[in-house]
Amino acid sequence: MSPTSGHHRQALVIGASRGLGLVLADELARRGWHVIATARQDSSELQAHAEASNGQLRAESLEMTSPEQLNALRERLDGCRLDLLFVNAAIDRGNLPIDEVSTGMFTEVMVTNALSPLRALETLRGLVAPGGTVAVMSSEQGSIARNTEDGYELYKASKAALNQLMRSYATRHADDGQTKLLIDPGHNRTRLGGPDAPLSPKESIPAVVDVLEAQSGAPGLQFLDRHGETVPW
Repeated sequence: MSPTSGHHRQALVIGASRGLGLVLADELARRGWHVIATARQDSSELQAHAEASNGQLRAESLEMTSPEQLNALRERLDGCRLDLLFVNAAIDRGNLPIDEVSTGMFTEVMVTNALSPLRALETLRGLVAPGGTVAVMSSEQGSIARNTEDGYELYKASKAALNQLMRSYATRHADDGQTKLLIDPGHNRTRLGGPDAPLSPKESIPAVVDVLEAQSGAPGLQFLDRHGETVPW
């Protein structure tokens, strides 16, 4: 994304209190983007990063599963012109076979991982500039074609649902001129990915940002990994 004269590239990162989202916000700011980043409650870590960013990064509060809070954020950002809207938010409730998953747990994971990211896109997409990008953090775990190992059935289902809903979003908004991306960042050492994951966010996220910048202006929806390679649906 080459900045137009006098225009600082601006990004909104939903879900940046820690882990991949926080590193993503930092990496964008490091590259000269102006970044608005959200956390569910006041995140001391995100706030500290914002205070150390020389004005490149600002923190906002958002509980993404709340339509009221999404609408309030939309109103607070009225007049903003985003070049990138990135939704990074997911929960994992452990490795249970689906028949042991309670209805409440199923609902919580699906609402957080699939429904709420799309609500966020629908609420905030009007802030994205023509030719800008809307992106969602997905996972190879959401690939039905690659689901050949046991485990994490609910999490996988939620990411597959996210991917399908993003496909519907892209079909419905096919003519809006915005680039649409699902990103698989790889298996990272985060609270979600666990301590034994092969990647660190500081290794994978710069590659993710390379992909975001390289794909700026690309038409249609793509499901890409951090190398810019297509992930099978």
